[in-house]
Amino acid sequence: MRDTTSSVSPVVEAWATYRTTAAADWPARRLLRAKGETRVSVVLPARNEEATVGAIVSTIREHLMDRVALVDELIVVDSRSTDRTAQVARAAGAEVVSQDAMTRGLPRLTGKGDALWAGLAAAEGDVVAFIDADLREFRPHFVSGLLGPLLTDPSVDFVKGFYHRPLVGTASVEQDGGGRVTELMARPLLNLFWPELAGFVQPLAGEYAGRRDVLAQVPFVSGYGVETAMMIDLLDLVGLDALAQVDLGERKHRHQDTAALGRMSAQIMLTAWSRLQRRGWATPGFAPEALLTQFRRGGSDTLPNLDREIVVSDVSIEERPPLAELRHRVPRRRVAAA
Repeated sequence: MRDTTSSVSPVVEAWATYRTTAAADWPARRLLRAKGETRVSVVLPARNEEATVGAIVSTIREHLMDRVALVDELIVVDSRSTDRTAQVARAAGAEVVSQDAMTRGLPRLTGKGDALWAGLAAAEGDVVAFIDADLREFRPHFVSGLLGPLLTDPSVDFVKGFYHRPLVGTASVEQDGGGRVTELMARPLLNLFWPELAGFVQPLAGEYAGRRDVLAQVPFVSGYGVETAMMIDLLDLVGLDALAQVDLGERKHRHQDTAALGRMSAQIMLTAWSRLQRRGWATPGFAPEALLTQFRRGGSDTLPNLDREIVVSDVSIEERPPLAELRHRVPRRRVAAA
């Protein structure tokens, strides 16, 4: 009979014990004393987030810039918004830059990863924290928690946030139901091929921080694979011991529908494939299919016998090379968004 007894890897267990802290461990005033001459930038990539970006910016400015001078620079990257994201962010106290202005002269890419790259190019801090712009009930510890390990331990190069993500349904709330792509796609992939990363509670979390000179050495995937690629590439670049994670409590934000999560999962799979190819673990030179076929009920193009419409999406990924390789082609001065 097969023995089904299993245990976590000793390496993962030791890392998770040693490199996991909570946001409460890092009060802002304590970090201010540890900060010294280190400059800190906070970057929010934002596309059509006028409903939430203002409150996030206001909270950071009030608590971490005005009351305690922990953050030196607060940047919102306007990622081709068609609403008032830029105006709301600027009115709340952020410096707003245009994704396209920061990448002018480079190939045009789409997606969150390119906005993050543009934000890193615009930032001048020694430590850069990235925060998603769709968070509701945002609290300043989302930033200070990420900064804690970086400002107090020079051996830490990158910090990932994790949290409870409640999924609000029509009749109930599933307290940890928000990480569906993590549990169904990202975690199995990482455990299979990069088991050293198995200790990260939420590898796809949009809240993380790192040393600027380290982040500038890794490429940024243009789509939803950006966090997956970053974790894998940083593991190869600096090793597991230079990575850490911080419990940020509870994260509330809008959730995407199942079809959107499918497209996100496809991009994560393609991202993982690209990293497997680089390691020689996947067929070199082979390009997987980047068109995802999905089905939608109803619609004007419903096919006979299916009662569904076929929807085909391009889920291909592109990469912006490491910033360090293109620094000479990035604007020396930030160009404000309109």
